[in-house]
Amino acid sequence: MALIRSATQEDVEQLVGLLRLLFSIEEDFSADSGKQRRGLELMLANERGHVLVAEDDGQVVGMCTGQVVISTAEGGPAILVEDMVVAPSHRGQGLGRQLLSRLTDWARGQGATRMQLLADCNNQPALDYYRHLGWQETALHCWRLYIC
Repeated sequence: MALIRSATQEDVEQLVGLLRLLFSIEEDFSADSGKQRRGLELMLANERGHVLVAEDDGQVVGMCTGQVVISTAEGGPAILVEDMVVAPSHRGQGLGRQLLSRLTDWARGQGATRMQLLADCNNQPALDYYRHLGWQETALHCWRLYIC
């Protein structure tokens, strides 16, 4: 039975491995262990962020991260779910649902009224999964601009 808990610095290397898996299926991103390690360390130090892990027999087999943003549409805090991934060997066991549920509890504690995430439009299993959990697709498109 997997344990859902807050991540610690000791989890970073295993989390980098999970992000490598996630970015291998996301068309817009590529794995870079150094960048992912720095990002995770920043998330762990961010009091407005939260990193959750699913641990099974001492191994991190899933993760979910969220951070507070201010939404003018909501007139207050909202949560951006940045990373959500479960190792293939542990999918179908409810770990993703548990991770997102715990993140939702944390979000409520932050006063957030909405959570949002981005999912690769070519990752049909993920899109179907989020719909199954009650997430709603929006009419918005994601845009980005690299500035350095």
